[in-house]
Amino acid sequence: MPPIPGRRGRRRLGAALLAAAALYGAPAAAADEPAAPEPAAPAWTAAPATARPGPARPYFYLAGPAGTVLEDRLTLDNPGDREYTVTLRGADADNAPDGALAVRPAAPGVAGAGSWISFGGSASVKLPPRTRAVVPFTVTVPPAAPPGDHPAAVVAAGPGREAGVRIHLRVGGPAVAALTVEDVSVRGHGAATTVDYTLVNRGNVTLTPELALSAAGTLHEPAGRPARALPVELLPGRRARLSEPWPDAPALDRVALTLTATAPGAAPATAEARAWLAPGGTAGLAAGALLTLAGTALAALLLVRARRTRRLRRAADGLPARQDAAAEDEHAHELTELTELTGAPR
Repeated sequence: MPPIPGRRGRRRLGAALLAAAALYGAPAAAADEPAAPEPAAPAWTAAPATARPGPARPYFYLAGPAGTVLEDRLTLDNPGDREYTVTLRGADADNAPDGALAVRPAAPGVAGAGSWISFGGSASVKLPPRTRAVVPFTVTVPPAAPPGDHPAAVVAAGPGREAGVRIHLRVGGPAVAALTVEDVSVRGHGAATTVDYTLVNRGNVTLTPELALSAAGTLHEPAGRPARALPVELLPGRRARLSEPWPDAPALDRVALTLTATAPGAAPATAEARAWLAPGGTAGLAAGALLTLAGTALAALLLVRARRTRRLRRAADGLPARQDAAAEDEHAHELTELTELTGAPR
């Protein structure tokens, strides 16, 4: 009969049994863990319908005279295994304050192109799994619609997401391209200098502008910026507040800036601004002004002392008083010239 282990032996035996149970139970526990979820199937998409085979269209392009009815078709594609219900509506395209494209709902009573879009009885579409639906729609251009571009969009809304497809709509008639640059200002200093400005599309067609920057300085010949395309599509009647980096700006100077904006078909638009550039920005300008005033005060003090010294010398040499008065006028003139040169107030 084997001996019965003591209290210490029983403890060691229990620890060994627990370790063995953990070792042999680990694979079973891992097998009971839930499997990683499979990647979700892509959600539904919306795009202009295309002939098959045929190239994909990134947007709708429709054109016609005022009073006409234009037609096109939208494709809704659901490649997943879940059914969706998608609601369709028209919207007006717009520029955000920074120039980015956005959409806004077509408001009742407003003559925006979004309100011209109609889906008939198909404004709500059910998409079964792995199906594609082609939805026709019309754009009814009012008889009094002005010529030019009328940007719009078709917006499809479903569970948890929205998709917009742009419509480039042009109403027949004279096309006017007109661009202006306004509200130019400078901020920052050194390599972080930035020129802020506003572009305004005053015509009736969409513009893709370019911008060039030139500068003239008092102390330097600052480098400008050659014309470059801006990442903005400016819609008719819209404005955008933009910023242009100017890393080559002088560290300390009084500069005159000229911005020149161009766009296809539009006359060049220019705007000018003048600015002080100094290290530290406003604080640097304030320090420079104080130094200028201090220099003016020091120069005036030196002139007064020099005048007093010359008076004493003239008195010692016995010069007439009229010569002393002429010398006083001469020194007053010198002080005036010094004040005008430094720009300090009299």
